[in-house]
Amino acid sequence: MLDFDTCNAARLRRDPAYDGLFFTAVRTTRIYCRPVCPAKQPLTKNVIYYPSAPAAERAGYRPCLRCRPETAPFCPAWNGAKTTVERALRLIEGGALNNAGVGELADRLGIGQRHVSRLFQRYVGASPLQTARTFRLQRAKRLLNDTDLPVTEIAYRAGFRSVRRFNATFVEIYGRPPTALRGRSRALDS
Repeated sequence: MLDFDTCNAARLRRDPAYDGLFFTAVRTTRIYCRPVCPAKQPLTKNVIYYPSAPAAERAGYRPCLRCRPETAPFCPAWNGAKTTVERALRLIEGGALNNAGVGELADRLGIGQRHVSRLFQRYVGASPLQTARTFRLQRAKRLLNDTDLPVTEIAYRAGFRSVRRFNATFVEIYGRPPTALRGRSRALDS
């Protein structure tokens, strides 16, 4: 454990280099924080330092709601919303929206459907359904380029529910049907 003066100086500077190395407990509020907490600084006479969040909790302090000291820096819980979006993207890439809606995705993430949409607009710049469509198109284009599978099978393997929707999406995005892209990519390889 670092000495009191080192911890105190780091806390007063809100030095991110010390984040996770010690935790500040405030005797008057019975709350403990990370050294980078944006809350008003307590008086030095009212603080005590602990080497870990569990040590502060064992001493009877509760975690700050602003800096969330019970989560180690840079772990998924600390990254918060960004981690939720990354998890959602993995689920979508795995086909979570191929046969289900955004509501089911939100349920799997443990948050509301409107919140999922807001997070996607903020971090991805597109809706979950638009993102799923892009993933489907990417899968389909890879299958068109790399396999000799029939177009119908590619449509279903890529996650499209119908060949008509598959063809319409390709025409909308690429300005030509999927078969034209297959012929074009093979011609370029020759």
